Amino acid sequence: MEIIHTPREMTAWANRTRAAAETIALVPTMGAFHDGHLALMRAAAQRADRLVVSLFVNPIQFGASEDLDRYPRNLKRDAELAAAQGTDILFAPAAEAMYPRGFATKVGVAGLTDTLCGASRPGHFDGVTTVVAKLFNLVKPQVAVFGEKDFQQLAVIRRMVADLAWDIDVVGHPIVREADGLAMSSRNVYLAPEERQAALGLSRALAHARQRVAAGETDTERLLAGVRQALLARPGVTIDYLSVVHGQSLVAQERIDADSVLLVAALVGTTRLIDNTPLP
Repeated sequence: MEIIHTPREMTAWANRTRAAAETIALVPTMGAFHDGHLALMRAAAQRADRLVVSLFVNPIQFGASEDLDRYPRNLKRDAELAAAQGTDILFAPAAEAMYPRGFATKVGVAGLTDTLCGASRPGHFDGVTTVVAKLFNLVKPQVAVFGEKDFQQLAVIRRMVADLAWDIDVVGHPIVREADGLAMSSRNVYLAPEERQAALGLSRALAHARQRVAAGETDTERLLAGVRQALLARPGVTIDYLSVVHGQSLVAQERIDADSVLLVAALVGTTRLIDNTPLP
């Protein structure tokens, strides 16, 4: 595996690979790899000749009071893990390389970013779409794989790719969970032992919601009331949002149907976690 640090080198490699008629798959990440990231890499490697994993803690998607400075970083460990999954290129640029002095361009997706995490984290998705657009231009992938845990992010990226007519297959990979059901996240390392137990409330509340729907529940308000009660029964859990939406448009639904997805964001102590589940 080769580690590339500059956009110029990344573009040169991508141009050579394309000229050799080899296909490229990209997995964009912020590092601090866990088994969820590794599953994305393995899935991406099966879809193209060459695999690029980007590792970039993107400063413009963090709010002023968020965890940019303390976000977990370990390039040596991440490089070893990426190499073990068959990664060809680890693209690990510095912030000043991605956003040089005078950088003034922003890529935004209207509508899909107005609610859920977009409402709670103003400017977050503009930072996400800007960096992903730049990664697409540098790496030139035919396939890009994203985790479905960041459900709104996946919908936003798909909308951007469709609107800008990029010839890129955006693939969603199912949520990878710990043995006890907690969705894997780099931020899980922030959780104290008692918070880790409280965090299990998210996945267990979603499982309860699935059972309710399987038993015939179709009223969103009744379903959310039960989920809310289950979450708030956990000590130290504060709900950011809890919503049933259409899986593509992200429009909130009053009735549950075949396209419904339940999304939750909550603070466990001071750690913000997200999770989701299809309901049918």
